[in-house]
Amino acid sequence: MSLHITGDDAADRLLTDDPLALLIGMLLDQQIAMETAFSGPLKISERTGALDAAAIAGYEPEDFVEVFRQTPAVHRFPGSMAARVQSLCAAVVDDWGGDAAALWTRDDPDGATVLKRLKTLPGFGEQKAKIFLALLGKQYGYDGDGWREASAPYGEEGSFRSVADIVSPESLTKVREHKRAMKAAVKG
Repeated sequence: MSLHITGDDAADRLLTDDPLALLIGMLLDQQIAMETAFSGPLKISERTGALDAAAIAGYEPEDFVEVFRQTPAVHRFPGSMAARVQSLCAAVVDDWGGDAAALWTRDDPDGATVLKRLKTLPGFGEQKAKIFLALLGKQYGYDGDGWREASAPYGEEGSFRSVADIVSPESLTKVREHKRAMKAAVKG
């Protein structure tokens, strides 16, 4: 298994190898390009020396905002997103013993259970949780019962709705086209 979301080999390798990186990337994926969001964990890791939930949760908040502000910025909203990442990491430490993968591995959970767990995380509403569950199922080896149904419509096979469907530059283009069409339909 190897993710290909950012177009940057080192960033994609970190997402593939580190469940916390993938979770943080998903959290950052709002109001910026997907590639930028999912490259964020590598920037955080390089600037702090590690990607560790306890270390990030315990980082001095003002200093962590500076990590986000350095050029190139981790996110266009460094203050609020740095705080959200710290809250997310605190939840991973407090509720999952610092192990992000435990969200989808502890006690062999089914898709509905993983969705419920994800929705308890700071910054993860219904849609973001469903997209992340679809990403786990489509690309990260998660195969809990009912994951496609729990992540609907993002778990649908052959769709190009979200980051869960990005496996190549071509699929990224298709996901972008789908998102543009959805925005246009909303504007009507």
